Amino acid sequence: MSTSDGRATAVAHSNIALVKYWGKRDEELHLPVTGSLSLTLDAHPTTTTVAFGRTAGDEVVLNGEPATGRPLERVLRFLDRVRAQAGLDAPARVSSENTAPTAAGLASSAAGFAALAAAAAAAAGLRLSPRELSVLARKGSGSAARSVFGGLVLWHAGEDDASSYAEPVDAHGLDLAMVIALVDAAQKEVGSGEAMRRTVATSPFYPAWAGSCAAELESMLSAIGRADFTAIGELAEANALRMHATMLAAVPPVLYWAPGTIALLAAVRRARREGLECYATIDAGPNVKVLCRGADAGAVRDALRAAVPEASFTVAGPGPGVRLLETSASAGGA
Repeated sequence: MSTSDGRATAVAHSNIALVKYWGKRDEELHLPVTGSLSLTLDAHPTTTTVAFGRTAGDEVVLNGEPATGRPLERVLRFLDRVRAQAGLDAPARVSSENTAPTAAGLASSAAGFAALAAAAAAAAGLRLSPRELSVLARKGSGSAARSVFGGLVLWHAGEDDASSYAEPVDAHGLDLAMVIALVDAAQKEVGSGEAMRRTVATSPFYPAWAGSCAAELESMLSAIGRADFTAIGELAEANALRMHATMLAAVPPVLYWAPGTIALLAAVRRARREGLECYATIDAGPNVKVLCRGADAGAVRDALRAAVPEASFTVAGPGPGVRLLETSASAGGA
């Protein structure tokens, strides 16, 4: 083992799954039960700096406050993975600024661990390919594998650690945008990890949902290949609603929706009936993301705002993959 004084800063963005990741077949490695496909957005970036060897012990600061509890444990465990891979024996200081509400179903952990993976790997002197970085990020948070890349991204379920990675998907001919409707920014009572485990273990609907995902993923890739926005939207909305149905059937049930969630779903259906094509998707939280064409994003936002004026709205387009903002070479990386 060797010491290091490397330092790096990286930024990554949230991604929203159109074909969902819900359930793990390996908790330690975050290997998913099914493949998934997402859209990385140009909203809600996380910026993370990692510096090795400049403190007496590990320090983790999230949004200006020392991390504690489960968030601290997850970051420290991830740093240990990076140190083991790089052959390092040095403490690290991590400072991360996240612009999305934490644990509210807006993929804050995806952006967070993608940025942490890129910054920690660079600071440790690891020279990773994009695929290798995706594998590393996945070990912090499964969906972080997708935030390594921009735009539409496919995450392969794989057979083992090395074969479960994400890669970009060509979106030629598509004009995609997403309206994010925030109805509740509070941290959810049941975390995604616990909700996944409960659903997989107890929901009688889960096997059917998981079994259908492979076919839905193939259909989604086919729709993307022919730039069929309608098919993409219909598949995304159906996949999300079925995922939440599996949670409702868990024991005890997992219900993330709020009254505003239901009102927004009704507003999306009403907009479609009136000729404004858009489709809803919901992750593990009450907040609704609405897929639309970029040219329609303003009109979709206005229609949703008229229906649920108490919500706040962000219009997002396809965003970039993770990138390094600065780096200084590690003295002990491999």
